[in-house]
Amino acid sequence: MQVTHGSSPPGGGRLALTIGNFDGVHRGHQAMLARAVARARALRAASCVLTFEPHPREFFSPSTAPARLTRLRDKLEQMAAAGVDRVHVARFDARLAALPAERFVQDVVVQGLRAAWLLVGRDFRFGAKRGGDFALLERLCAQHGVELEAMPDVVLDAERVSSSSVRSALAAGELAAAARLLGRPFAMSGRVAHGEKLGREIGFPTANIALRRRSPVAGIFVVECLAEGESRWWPAVASVGRRPTVNPTAAPLLEVHLLDFVGDLYRRHLRVRFLKKLRDEQKYDDVPQLRAAIAQDAKAARQYFAMKSNA
Repeated sequence: MQVTHGSSPPGGGRLALTIGNFDGVHRGHQAMLARAVARARALRAASCVLTFEPHPREFFSPSTAPARLTRLRDKLEQMAAAGVDRVHVARFDARLAALPAERFVQDVVVQGLRAAWLLVGRDFRFGAKRGGDFALLERLCAQHGVELEAMPDVVLDAERVSSSSVRSALAAGELAAAARLLGRPFAMSGRVAHGEKLGREIGFPTANIALRRRSPVAGIFVVECLAEGESRWWPAVASVGRRPTVNPTAAPLLEVHLLDFVGDLYRRHLRVRFLKKLRDEQKYDDVPQLRAAIAQDAKAARQYFAMKSNA
């Protein structure tokens, strides 16, 4: 899959295009990607996704923007797995934010990406101050000879699949519900960094991943981990939070204790798949209480995997 970045998309051949943030790449997004790939084949064109970095809501209001479900790296991996030929990651900046709706279609969709076909949802808004809606897009696409298609909602168990619904499930600790909406378990990933070695000192060494943005989950979880360069998922227990008992952190931190892993994970990329929430993060009076709580969490994780293997 070809990935390009920047404010202005480079030219190329005709495209079957879809546009959106695609945060989470959930079942609704997967249906959009599948439709774009299928239409591209019918048109003998390349399939393409136009997405944005940062998300527009992060640009306009960083403090109130919703927690991201997917880092850019993971989002691109999901798109590649869906068979997309090309992704253009547009830099969402003041220039793009101020671009009138008509210019967005002309400059980006038609001249920049050379779209022959375009797929969006009927609630799609575009251009400065979100001034463009689907009705305007229909008129503009007709003027420029672009075939426009509206993507119907994807509904699962009488619920519209959306990034917001996934966030709500994760915030409530309902990981199974989130997995149904995503079509896979919720996962986070990042590069393991050196920590303060506190976990090792109390008998539970952890792989630490600093989170650049607010996390959609918080608490203590049963997880499984895939280390870069390996094929085995390792059973583990993880904490997502600010470590309130000892050396609290200003930014959220993902700490993972792999139950049976022996080796060095520093600087390796680690994917963490969330399976069950055990409890909320808690502040303890002293380190012995913290150690006892972690031991209980590790025991609960082992019981979870034992039951899973016997099922």
